Amino acid sequence: MKAVIPVAGIGTRLRPHTHTQPKALIPIAGKPIIGHIIDTLINAGIEEYVFIIGYMGDKIENYISTQYPEIKASFVIQTTGKGTGHAIWLAKDKLNNDELLIVLGDTIADVNINNLMTQPQTTLCVKKVDDPRYFGVAEMNGDGTIKRLVEKPSIPKSNLALVGIYRIKESAVLFEAIEYNMKQKITSRNEFHLTDALMRMIETGVEMRTIDVDNWFDCGKKEILLDTNATLLKRINYDNTKYKFENTIIIPPVFIGQNCKISNSIIGPNVSIGDNAILNYAVLKESIIGPYAQIEYAILDRSVIGNDALLKGMKQSLNIGDSTEINFG
Repeated sequence: MKAVIPVAGIGTRLRPHTHTQPKALIPIAGKPIIGHIIDTLINAGIEEYVFIIGYMGDKIENYISTQYPEIKASFVIQTTGKGTGHAIWLAKDKLNNDELLIVLGDTIADVNINNLMTQPQTTLCVKKVDDPRYFGVAEMNGDGTIKRLVEKPSIPKSNLALVGIYRIKESAVLFEAIEYNMKQKITSRNEFHLTDALMRMIETGVEMRTIDVDNWFDCGKKEILLDTNATLLKRINYDNTKYKFENTIIIPPVFIGQNCKISNSIIGPNVSIGDNAILNYAVLKESIIGPYAQIEYAILDRSVIGNDALLKGMKQSLNIGDSTEINFG
């Protein structure tokens, strides 16, 4: 089985961070989003990967080539944002009608990949959500098969959201469905979505079922990014006793990269700091700090600071007399 990972999206919801790097390379809990995905798939025994890259794809290719030299990786370029279905179709020559595991490049979910790979039919991972209008949605038959798939329905008839993990047995039928939709110009919001191609497969007689995931993190927004960072830090359980910095308190869980210079600070909980960051007189919690960032005299909560960013707060030396009130707010 081959894994197909589309990572060509621009990531507009995470700007300004995605102005200078692809969304898949934004770090959480010590490594980029795509690193967490690849690690999960490697642990499940998957060795062959096709990455569909686009926006700053050279950075993704460089990361995978240097950090995961042991995997068999190939890359396909999607030059225009025509949707996930179009992205998968571009990779058809690399896949040779093999069974596929498709994982969207901004999706981290708790699912038993080995169990998913042994399902006898095409299987889609789902999670019940409060507001399905922002996701692909699966409507079910009484026998547990999928009746209908709809991309971002305005009036949802189900709360089962597609989480972005798909085990496809009939890949040749999938490519035929995508081509059919492209020829017939069947789109959702002007894009050829994978959801619509899967629905076309159902219409031609392919049986599909679902598997529920325990947790799902759609890392497309700042708040979800920070929540995912906190969850993974607790789960990975880094050894925080090794961090020794001048006049600094560490409140676990945290991740601190290599060659960081930290002094006179309070770090944690739920903070990830990239390599070579410099922090002095900083109080940080629930935040992600990129590599080479420099922060001085600042208090940050639920913040994302990009690579090479500089933040210097206000420093005071005060001599305050009796009955004085000062308000900096």
